[in-house]
Amino acid sequence: MSERRQGILAAVISNVIWGFLPLYWHALRPIESSVLIFYRIVLSAVVCWFLARRKYTREELTAPLKDRRLFLKLLAAGVLITLNWSLYIWAVNADHAIETSIGYYIEPVVVCLFGVLVFHDKLNRWNAWAFAIAAAGVAVIVLYYRSLPLISLGLALSFSLYGAMKKGLNQPALLSFFYETVLLSPFALIVILWLEATGRGAFAMAVSPWQIALLALAGICTATPLILFGESANKAGLFATGLIGYLSPTITLFLSIFVFHEPFELVQFAAFAIIWVGLGFFTYGELKE
Repeated sequence: MSERRQGILAAVISNVIWGFLPLYWHALRPIESSVLIFYRIVLSAVVCWFLARRKYTREELTAPLKDRRLFLKLLAAGVLITLNWSLYIWAVNADHAIETSIGYYIEPVVVCLFGVLVFHDKLNRWNAWAFAIAAAGVAVIVLYYRSLPLISLGLALSFSLYGAMKKGLNQPALLSFFYETVLLSPFALIVILWLEATGRGAFAMAVSPWQIALLALAGICTATPLILFGESANKAGLFATGLIGYLSPTITLFLSIFVFHEPFELVQFAAFAIIWVGLGFFTYGELKE
């Protein structure tokens, strides 16, 4: 399998996982979203540390610490993805899953623009048609609401900037994500200890022991799709990664309607249909490569 196809496969798998993650966060209710966010940081750092220690030597792990510019970029990437996590988890557990879908419909267009304008990703005619049609689908949503919802805008911008940062780092996905989580984990651990000591942590809010066990999987649920996304951004290019990113909000949209029973309007269905036509053009173009 070519490197580009490996990147595309990684993008597909990561987005399928992300699409179904709202089921996971809903299962952790009534644990507060703020508590979940700090646990997610710490547990992701644990998973990444375990994986990184198995794959890299001590010298390879500490190498980014010797490059001040790289260190600051990794820290910035960690802050961006943490902001994205925080808004996403809060929105899902506050019954705004459809707004997260809108945000992640907008996000791939922004990622595509970063790829073309900043990193000079090349477009064939099928990719160009796919981009234009997908952008039209997003425009339907924007024109209907007349202004972008803050949740959608925040998710789109934070994850697009994160994707562009990952592309510019040119670092192995696991090593990059290791630093993105480890650098923030000491602060998150202090907050967790304080919350648990004051009776406002996960152990006080969980309604059953299985929720605590489920919470322990937060690191794996977080690390797996993000590492795959990092691989896809490096190998497939931001344009391909951005368009495949429509899989995640589409899955979440179905969950929002049929599982969470959030209201769904006709204009949202129209935008969904237009975007999938664009994905059809993209898929055909990739098969011709």
